[in-house]
Amino acid sequence: MNFHVLTLFPEMVLSGLNTSIIGRAMTAGLISIEATDIRDYAENKHNRVDDYPYGGGAGMVMQPGPVYRAYKALEEKSGKKMRVVYMTPQGQVFNQRMAEDFSKEDDLVFLCGHYEGIDERVLDMIVTDNVSLGDFVLTGGELAAMTMIDCISRLIPGVLSNDDSAQIESFHDNLLEYPQYTRPEEFMGVRVPDILLSGHHANIDKWRREQSLIRTLERRPDLLKEAVLDENDRKFIRKITEDKRIDIKTDENQSL
Repeated sequence: MNFHVLTLFPEMVLSGLNTSIIGRAMTAGLISIEATDIRDYAENKHNRVDDYPYGGGAGMVMQPGPVYRAYKALEEKSGKKMRVVYMTPQGQVFNQRMAEDFSKEDDLVFLCGHYEGIDERVLDMIVTDNVSLGDFVLTGGELAAMTMIDCISRLIPGVLSNDDSAQIESFHDNLLEYPQYTRPEEFMGVRVPDILLSGHHANIDKWRREQSLIRTLERRPDLLKEAVLDENDRKFIRKITEDKRIDIKTDENQSL
């Protein structure tokens, strides 16, 4: 998969992603990450890409021309139109299902704004997806883009040493991951749960599923609205809700 980042700070993007699992995936040729400096497409001797907003107001706005030319250069190089993700707090909040959707693309462009944003005209021309990390404001779109690239890359076959890892960690089936343990068997008087030492894989799988349900109920009950649950899951949820008196808020169409 090829990631293209349109940014004012290409060194920030490349240095931040060229490490750990993502760096190894790049070296192995499983993914590529290209950062394009929007300033290179300015048409003035100072490479200026921002100006004062029409109508007044605080801050500066990125001009449409450099952004448009930077994208068109990528499009011409690839020979096709590409999906363009604009990092904005006004966008749809990023989640694992969105990452799975993005991971199906061969090429994905991330547009990173700065200052008070980017001229609306060019956004209307090239952006296909407006995406946010949450209800907060960052200095620029680079950190958000890097976070999304990391998440999406993990879903590319071969990027993780164990391909099952991407399917069993948090947010698989829209549930939080079960608790994990390693050696020693006892730490400061606290033992690893006996079931994990039993070697009985069916019982271990059942315990882990139940722990995922409990953890989701306690920490992120909102996720249950989209969770993939079978009848055994629903029976378990009803039981622990009664036993633990956990208040579960779900939509009217979901019966537990």
